[in-house]
Amino acid sequence: MINKLKGTLIVSCQALPDEPLYGADVMAKMAKACVLGGASAIRANSVSDIKAIREVVDVPIIGLIKQDYPDSEVYITPTKKEVMELIESGCEIIAIDATNRKRPNDEKLEDLLQLIKTHNKIALADISTYEEGINAEALGFDLVSTTLSGYTKYSKKLIGPDVKLVKRLVKKLNIGVIAEGRIMNERDLKRVIKAKPFAIVIGSAITRPLLITKNYVNTLNNYKKYL
Repeated sequence: MINKLKGTLIVSCQALPDEPLYGADVMAKMAKACVLGGASAIRANSVSDIKAIREVVDVPIIGLIKQDYPDSEVYITPTKKEVMELIESGCEIIAIDATNRKRPNDEKLEDLLQLIKTHNKIALADISTYEEGINAEALGFDLVSTTLSGYTKYSKKLIGPDVKLVKRLVKKLNIGVIAEGRIMNERDLKRVIKAKPFAIVIGSAITRPLLITKNYVNTLNNYKKYL
């Protein structure tokens, strides 16, 4: 299954509760459209979305659950509770925050990874730095994604994708490196492709029309003097 993702585009279909497209039925339609367009897999948040998407597509699903806890900044599949929910959801791949930050309830990343492996699921590490990518491979993750680059307090905040991080990880790791984060247009995509990642994830630029529209409106407003 991992090899089938090599050199392909994965689309993240997610909507938060305060967004107009929030809802499993909408995300399922979005996922189906993306698969018809050529997406090799779907990245989805929540058990309800995963189950709805599974009913309409037959490509692999990268599952995660975003959950906030008061004692930790980790929110992507942060505890054993979320891991077990994903195992039972039917997704093939489980994405989990693999940063160096303290986890809720002082749970350990190693224990969550072991739980994923015990249930024969593919483990994807969402990381924010080079060192975290190295550690993820050493722990036994199957894949690494640059999802959280720029979203931890200690990682660089960039306008576009973290191409440098992708390049460094590709050169060092023996497991697949997935490029994800702030790929907003074809120019960004071409830059990322040159870094030779295992696969590429695009989300907001495809599946969040509110954000897409806002970006175009901002550009229009900045160049109104030409109208």
